[in-house]
Amino acid sequence: MEKPRVLVAMSGGVDSSVAAALLVEQGYEVIGCTMQVWDYSKDSSCEIVEGNGTCCSSIDVDDARAVADHLGIPFYVINCEEPFEHFVIKDFINSYLEGRTPIPCVHCNTFLKFDHLLKKMKELRCDYLATGHYAESQEISDSRWGLITSEDSWKDQTYFLFTLQTEILPKLIFPVGKMEKPKVRQLAEEMGLPVAKKRDSTGICFIGNKGYKNFLEENVPKEKFKPGLLKRWDSGETLGEHSGIHNFTYGQRKGLGISSEKPLYVVKVDPMTCEVWLGEEEELYSTELEVDNVNWLDEFNDDEKLRVKVRFAHQGAQANILKTEIEGRYKIVFDEKQRAITPGQAAVVYRDRQLIGGGWIL
Repeated sequence: MEKPRVLVAMSGGVDSSVAAALLVEQGYEVIGCTMQVWDYSKDSSCEIVEGNGTCCSSIDVDDARAVADHLGIPFYVINCEEPFEHFVIKDFINSYLEGRTPIPCVHCNTFLKFDHLLKKMKELRCDYLATGHYAESQEISDSRWGLITSEDSWKDQTYFLFTLQTEILPKLIFPVGKMEKPKVRQLAEEMGLPVAKKRDSTGICFIGNKGYKNFLEENVPKEKFKPGLLKRWDSGETLGEHSGIHNFTYGQRKGLGISSEKPLYVVKVDPMTCEVWLGEEEELYSTELEVDNVNWLDEFNDDEKLRVKVRFAHQGAQANILKTEIEGRYKIVFDEKQRAITPGQAAVVYRDRQLIGGGWIL
C-alpha cells in the first residue's frame, strides 16, 4: 500500500521543522518545500540580520534544507519574490498611504502559501499540504470541514487563516496544532533537529528591526507622502502639522509631535484630507464596525452571539454579525465597546474554538 504523500511548507523555523519530522515519524512520504519571497541582499542599507528573528531569508532557506537533509527527505525551493512583491509588498505600502494598517501575513497566506504551495502539491502528486501553523483542520460533520483554534491559545494563528476556502481544508495538515510551543521545542531537541535552539521569527519578515516607517521612506517616492493637519476630535481645533499619514495608526500615542495636558491618541486618519484626528482615551472606543471582502467558512444567524477579534492580540468580544445593504459588506455590533478598531486590520469571527470567517475592517 502506498504511503500518503505530503508536501510540507518549511520556513527554516522550529515549528515547520517539527511538523515535517512528525509526519516522517507517522509514516507519510514527506517532501519539503520553502518559498523564497524576499532577497535581503538587494538592500545594502538593510539593518536586518538574516536568520535572527526573520523568516524566508537565505539563511532560513539553508536551515530548512539542513532539516530536510537530517530527515532524509527531498527538498525544493520556489522563488516567489515576484508574487510576494505584487500581493504583499504593494498592498503593505498602499495601505499605509491610504490611512490603513495592513496585515501582510494574511496576504502571504492567501496568495502564496495556500496558492503556490497547493499548486506545487498537485504538481508533485502529493495528497496533502502541511504547515507549521498553530491551528487544526477538523471534519465538523459529514463532508464538512472547519478550522479550529490551536491548543496553545497564545500561539494560535487561525486569525491569519480566515481567508482560506473550505474546499481545501481536507487537504491541510497542521502537525503542531494540538501542541504548545514548549512541547514543540522539546521535540525539536529530542529529534536532534539543527534548528532546535533557533529563535522564533518576530515582526514582519521584510522589515525586521528597521521599522515600517524606514521601510516606507526607502521604497516610496517622497512626493507620495502628503503633509496634513493634526486636529482635535472633540473641538476641531488645529493642533499642528504632520509630514504624512503613513506615520500614524489608530490608538497611537507616541510620536504625535505635539504636547498636551492629557494624553492624546490617534482616533481617526482621513486619507482624503490627510487630516489626523486626536482624542483622549475614551474617544478610542466604539461598539460597531463594518467589514468587506468577507470569507465565511461556516453559516451563522443574525441573532447568534459570536466572538470577534479585531486584531491578532485581541482576546475577542461577543458580537452580532449583520448583513448590510451593500453586497459583501457586514456590520459587526459588539455587546461592549472595543478599543482602537483599526481600518486595514481584520475582524475574525469564532464560534467557541471554530473559525467562522472574517473580513477587512473599513
